[in-house]
Amino acid sequence: MILAVAFLNYSFAAEAITAVEIVGKANQASYYQAEDGKAEVRMVITDSLGRTRERVMVILRKDASEGDQQKYYVYFNKPSDVKGMTYLVWKKPGADDDRWMYLPALDLVRRIAAGDKRSSFVGSNFAYEDISGRGTEEDEHTLLGEEEGQYKIKSVPKNPGSVEFSYFLIWVDKVTFMPKKAELYDKSGNLYKILEALEIKEVQGFPTVTKMKATDLVSGGNTVSEFSNIEYDIGLDEKIFTERSLRRPPRKYIKG
Repeated sequence: MILAVAFLNYSFAAEAITAVEIVGKANQASYYQAEDGKAEVRMVITDSLGRTRERVMVILRKDASEGDQQKYYVYFNKPSDVKGMTYLVWKKPGADDDRWMYLPALDLVRRIAAGDKRSSFVGSNFAYEDISGRGTEEDEHTLLGEEEGQYKIKSVPKNPGSVEFSYFLIWVDKVTFMPKKAELYDKSGNLYKILEALEIKEVQGFPTVTKMKATDLVSGGNTVSEFSNIEYDIGLDEKIFTERSLRRPPRKYIKG
C-alpha cells in the first residue's frame, strides 16, 4: 500500500498525452489511495546462503491537503534489537525529502542525508527511497510499448551521478494502473535488481499491493514484504508525523 518501493512513482514525457494519462492514474493508484493509510508489514530478508532475518513494523501515511506532499511514519516491533526504532519521512516532490530515524538503544534521532536515500533500508534489499517513492521529476521517461496487458516504460535519471543505476524499466497494469515489476540496470547496462508486486488485492475499493519482493542479483539475496491489516481513511493526526513522535510513538496504532 504505502511501503515501499522506488519503482511505484514515475512520470512520462508531456508531449505524449496517453503517457501523461497513464502516469496520473498510476501515481494515484500507487501512492495516493485515500487521504491516509495504515499497514502492518512483515519483512523477511534472505541472504545468498538462505539465512533469514525478520523485520515487523507498522507504516502510517498521510497526504497533504494540497499538492503531492506526503508524510510517512514507520515503527519497528520486531526483532528485539530494532524494537522501538522509528523512521519518519516528509516527502516533497521537486525537492529532497526530509528523513529521520530514531535509534532507541542510543536515544538518538539521526537525520538521514539526501545522499543516503539509495542505501539499504534496515539491512534489507529495499532502499530508503523505496519507502516513499522516487520523485517523478528526477528521471526522463519513455513509453516503450505494451506487453501482455501492461505498459512498458524506460526511465533514465536526469542526474546520473546521484544514483547507482543507469536506467530502470517498469511494467504497469493497463486495467488497475498498478506497477507490477521494475528492473534496475547498472552503469554497464547489466540487470542487477528486480522489484516485483507479487500480490495485489482490493482493499476498501482500492487496488493494493499486499506482497512485494526485492531481489539483488549481485549478492544473491532477496527481501519479501507482506502487508496486512491495511486500512484507509482512518483520520491520522498530523502530530504523529513530527520529530517528537519519533521518541513517543502513537500507541493507538502500534502493536507488539
